[in-house]
Amino acid sequence: MRKNIVAGNWKMNLNRVKGIALVEDILKRLSAENKTEVIFAPSFVHLYKVAKLCENTANVFAASQDCSASEKGAFTGEVSAEMIASCGARYVILGHSERRVNFRETNELLKSKIRQAFANNLEVIFCCGESLEQRQSLVHFEWIKSQISESLFHLSAAELAKIVIAYEPIWAIGTGVTASSDQAQEVHSFIRGVIEEQYGGEVSQNTSILYGGSCNSVNAVELFSQKDIDGGLIGGASLSAENFVAITNSF
Repeated sequence: MRKNIVAGNWKMNLNRVKGIALVEDILKRLSAENKTEVIFAPSFVHLYKVAKLCENTANVFAASQDCSASEKGAFTGEVSAEMIASCGARYVILGHSERRVNFRETNELLKSKIRQAFANNLEVIFCCGESLEQRQSLVHFEWIKSQISESLFHLSAAELAKIVIAYEPIWAIGTGVTASSDQAQEVHSFIRGVIEEQYGGEVSQNTSILYGGSCNSVNAVELFSQKDIDGGLIGGASLSAENFVAITNSF
């Protein structure tokens, strides 16, 4: 079933004390009638405690920012999907543009990471999106389709149901520049169409697609009002309890 989701990606921010305080503050501010699925994606060092804090609040879950493509072994510094699941996380973010660029993650590698996530009953927030150069060169639709098809189209329809897609225009991440609601809707509609071509209309319409490019408490209402935008993968604004809760209330 298609869900409205707001996921906060903390990236490499907040020490343990500040991170826990942020989650506690947000949980106090959330309405008891909240129907939006809220996800916290902290650093690995916060993950167990954040997941424990989420246990008794409906529609609130923890996510890892990444996982290893390997099951286990001599991979110093890596964190396996099994370890993440054992901390109580529900989701793992895969394919974030910062991982693709800074750590040269490929579509093929992401297939392996998805396999590990599913083997450990984790659901996946799968990121895709284009650079400014790709958009200006008018190859952004082709690029996004290749990211999705090469990493996801080996999955069955039942497996795809465990995937949330996050569209993140790289040119709008952390820059303060946001895609207009029309630009964002155009790409979200395209992504939904790509899924429909492969899996059919029912699967497509049940897939949640999030916007992940400088979404904040000011522009969230307009973005979330678009037909194919089901929420946001939030970066900087997720570090403020007031702003993050305002975004969750924007549907």
